[in-house]
Amino acid sequence: MVKISLPTARKIVISLFLFLVTFALGYKIGYSGLRIEPLTGSSTPKVTVSRTVPVRNLDFSLFWQVWDTINSSYYDKSKVQPANLVYGAIKGMVSAVGDPYTLFLPPSDNKISQEDLQGNFSGVGIQIGYKGTNLAVMSPLPGTPAEKAGLKGGDLIVAIKDDNKKINKSTTDMTLPEAVEAIRGEAGTKITLAILRTGTDKPFTVDLVREKINVPSVSVSYVGDNESIAQIKLFKFGGETTTEWQKAVSQINSKNVKGIILDLRNNPGGYLQAAVDLAGEFLPRGSVAVIEDKGGNDKTPYNTTKDTGAFLNAKVVVLVNGGSASASEILAGALRDDRKISLIGEKTFGKGTIQEPQDLPGGSGLHITIAKWLTPNGTWVNEKGLDPDIEVKEDPNSKDDVQLQKAIEVLKSQF
Repeated sequence: MVKISLPTARKIVISLFLFLVTFALGYKIGYSGLRIEPLTGSSTPKVTVSRTVPVRNLDFSLFWQVWDTINSSYYDKSKVQPANLVYGAIKGMVSAVGDPYTLFLPPSDNKISQEDLQGNFSGVGIQIGYKGTNLAVMSPLPGTPAEKAGLKGGDLIVAIKDDNKKINKSTTDMTLPEAVEAIRGEAGTKITLAILRTGTDKPFTVDLVREKINVPSVSVSYVGDNESIAQIKLFKFGGETTTEWQKAVSQINSKNVKGIILDLRNNPGGYLQAAVDLAGEFLPRGSVAVIEDKGGNDKTPYNTTKDTGAFLNAKVVVLVNGGSASASEILAGALRDDRKISLIGEKTFGKGTIQEPQDLPGGSGLHITIAKWLTPNGTWVNEKGLDPDIEVKEDPNSKDDVQLQKAIEVLKSQF
């Protein structure tokens, strides 16, 4: 680990503060005499800039007063690490926005975030978000300890216990990176989550053993009479989704199928553009897949660009549930609004904002909410979700997938 001197740390703080403020306000500010270069043997940046603020009338005197007091008066000097104070100050600034999805990620947390999108990590297999201010399961990933234990999208995580990590605390006021760090861990280790589920009065505990998680983006199976219906399960919208989707399309086109079930259950989302691209397989060129509303004043249509989508004329239904979030809701909402394709299952999660990831010096990152998105008909799903056209509750006591069976039934009626 590279140690940072106090004067250098002060310089880093003021530079990064101004750098991140420009992101938050949406425009860039030039600095006079700013120089950034890596330290020898480290990717951590060395930023040289004075304590003065020549480009903006900002008073940092209180900040520096507290900084100096901590360094001079705190009893345990081993706890006063300038680099950690820098990251803590930036995290506090970003959290002051009051948006749980706008986050500053130190290098370790940013690495975890990138692993999530690639789908390779060790943990229990849940994507997490917020229901109001409560930490919640967005979706359990298929074949993971979380799914096997029966966790569901919308479950609230009220406490986390891990004896090995010496963690036993409530999730109140816990940030997403803090929750991910607590839940994720070495394969084979145990963690206990206290869960509060809709319809229950008291939390119940779930013991989970972490595993190596490797989640694909797409899988295809064939259901119905003579396997004449292709069920396409989309698990996430990640970096490899487009490649896996193209392989799935080629496989389906080689068979004589009569309809498509697009299964978005427990898909927590991912890249916006991936959702728009996949919408182009079902919608004509130029159809609005999503409208992005920036600040309530600037509505920008995101249009499909394919000349010929693979399933433009196919009979299609979409499966959704409480674990369908973000990009999943974008895709489902577009198919319903533009082609009147039926949504079958349960109400979706309700995440109606878009985050842009920014890579910052030294391996850290910033996820900043840049807009809210609307369905083509102007619906904002945030905290509300999409209501299915045909509601089918999951039956935990049935060996059959009752939602899938309903989707098959609806498709067959269209043949």
